[in-house]
Amino acid sequence: MPRTRGRAPDGKWRADALSREIIVGAAIALLDELGERGLTFRLLAKQLNTGPGALYWHVTNKDELVALAADEVLGHAFTAPPPPEESAGAGLRALAIAVFDALDQHPWAASHVNAPPTLANALRLLDRIGTLVARTGLPAERHFAVSTAISYYITGVSAQIIAPRATAVAATDRDAFLAQTAEHWEKLDPADYPFLTRTTTDLRDHDDRDQFTTGLDLLLDGLNTTANP
Repeated sequence: MPRTRGRAPDGKWRADALSREIIVGAAIALLDELGERGLTFRLLAKQLNTGPGALYWHVTNKDELVALAADEVLGHAFTAPPPPEESAGAGLRALAIAVFDALDQHPWAASHVNAPPTLANALRLLDRIGTLVARTGLPAERHFAVSTAISYYITGVSAQIIAPRATAVAATDRDAFLAQTAEHWEKLDPADYPFLTRTTTDLRDHDDRDQFTTGLDLLLDGLNTTANP
């Protein structure tokens, strides 16, 4: 009799239904709930109604599992290829914001989207960026450098903005974390740190997404100027 896939009547996954896709999906749910430190193979196995040993048929260790989960989150940011009529600038901006929003919903994932990419969705992201950059007036020999620079901005800056919430902010909320940091800045000597000491209110009140798009727009403006002198 062939194996079937699905949930048992109690709502848990049956042991014979295991696949890498199911394991990664369950891991994402636990990571969202408990953070990276809270994810264990024992807890994941309990959630999937199986033994920890069964998980190792599909993933080597926790590091690989978290990387796969982060790559799955990244894949939520894009599906269909960019329409042929879409301009490079508009397509890159929409793609970058979609990636930021996807990672923002799963802060633990932000620091696990590495470059150069090796996993499926990270590879698709760079390929999508390169496809859009190729629509500009840049010479072909500049496509790789520009595409990777944009990729590094999207993933790297997203991680810099979002990842602290998965670590330092785990015991508190974002506003409290920013308030504590602002208080530290306020105690600095204005003679040594003139900019930081006068921008503590901005630190407390800033919007992360606006911060990301501000840098993104500067980058894309530079691309437009370079491609269309």
